[in-house]
Amino acid sequence: MSLQGKFFKLSNGNTIPAVGYGTGTKWFKSALGDIDTTLVDTLVQAIKLGFTHIDGAQIYKTSREIGLAIKKSGIKREDLFLTDKFFSGPSTLPKSTSPNPYDALKQSLAEFQLEYVDLYLLHTPYISKESHGYDVVEAWNYLEKLQDEGLVKNIGVSNFAVEDLQKILNSNPKHKPVVNQIEYSAYLQNQTPGVVEFAKKNGILIEAYGPSAPITKGKGGPLDPVLEKLAKKYNKTEAQIILRWVLDTGVLPVTTSSKEDRIKAFLELTEFKLDAEDVKEISEVGKEKIFRQFFTEYSRFD
Repeated sequence: MSLQGKFFKLSNGNTIPAVGYGTGTKWFKSALGDIDTTLVDTLVQAIKLGFTHIDGAQIYKTSREIGLAIKKSGIKREDLFLTDKFFSGPSTLPKSTSPNPYDALKQSLAEFQLEYVDLYLLHTPYISKESHGYDVVEAWNYLEKLQDEGLVKNIGVSNFAVEDLQKILNSNPKHKPVVNQIEYSAYLQNQTPGVVEFAKKNGILIEAYGPSAPITKGKGGPLDPVLEKLAKKYNKTEAQIILRWVLDTGVLPVTTSSKEDRIKAFLELTEFKLDAEDVKEISEVGKEKIFRQFFTEYSRFD
């Protein structure tokens, strides 16, 4: 996948804005409940400042807020890139109340009050005949049906390992996955063994959640002095440096903030790039520490 200005070009020829605004983690709700007006207002602000890529998911329970923010922002639908995800488990977490990905997206679209989403993902690979009544390949077939009907423009996966991707690719799919969204940072350069290289070889764009880990929850590691040095060199914040590193490794970062100055800083990421030797230094020093925030309890992610 190649970064072209402010967009990545997907393997199907479509484009995706190079930085995503996430509505998980910080904004996650354990129950649908009342509308989170703070999220609505923050999203309106982010969109008006220039964010056009919004990352949502069924399990975040923020679809209504996203839909309201889009209406309030006044943005044209065709100028926005919206992601949704079907939550499929694991069994220790509450999977979707919808029987399958097809019905789940129909429900999400009603909550968004929109006619389509731009990207729809299987949120995890924990899908089997025993737990869902269909396997991963059959789940993928539901996504293909959604794309054929125009309810989604692009389809992909999230938290998939190499063997999970191979199941879909080996099934001779009508539409191949264009994205695999995984936890990715300089302290976690492969969520599962070899997944980034495999994805790139097969034309699958890696999207990163948790990309700022080295300066947030993972701070206090070998990259601290490197990022401080590079922030001074480029006259940028450490957050901008670590997120630009993500872009310079050919990966799309999904990040979030409620602060206007940070949102503006995220939008500046495509306006500069790191020298090759600086990208290499962050990559090499980052490998000295492993820091994982999500799926820590599941052996397949060891």
